[in-house]
Amino acid sequence: MRFQAEHRFHGPVAAVAALLADPGFYMDLDLPDLSRPELVEERTEGTEAVVRLRYAFVGHLDPIVLRLVGSGRLTWIQEVRVDPLAGSGSLLFEAEKDPRRLHGAARFSLRADGDETVRRIDGDLVVAIAGIGRMAERRIVPGLLQRMDIEAEALEIRVRPE
Repeated sequence: MRFQAEHRFHGPVAAVAALLADPGFYMDLDLPDLSRPELVEERTEGTEAVVRLRYAFVGHLDPIVLRLVGSGRLTWIQEVRVDPLAGSGSLLFEAEKDPRRLHGAARFSLRADGDETVRRIDGDLVVAIAGIGRMAERRIVPGLLQRMDIEAEALEIRVRPE
């Protein structure tokens, strides 16, 4: 299922990119129904900063999602790639238990708009289970977008000039 989001920040592109590439930003962020992330890896590839995190879902699971994970716990790896020079990046995520069944990817751009930065995210979430995949995607995407909005609010607080 396709998803899109746009967020505005009262700060320069460089400051927004630096925070998105900082594992500490994610480690301090409280998101609904999720554990604080575990840092799996942090590295640089050329001009890209790469941050890999492991999240666990700790809230109530929809019965359809329970069919995805069975009796286990829903955990996934999220990889954020940020290229501050290009003002762009990507977000990849996949369930640890069976990444073929639950995964997603998004590209984002950061562009200056006066004294502000606009982040535009375009992505896809895939639940590859015959018969229930589309329904599960429709139930998961609103929570995903809500968490992106909360992340954006936290980012805005950190980059906004005082």
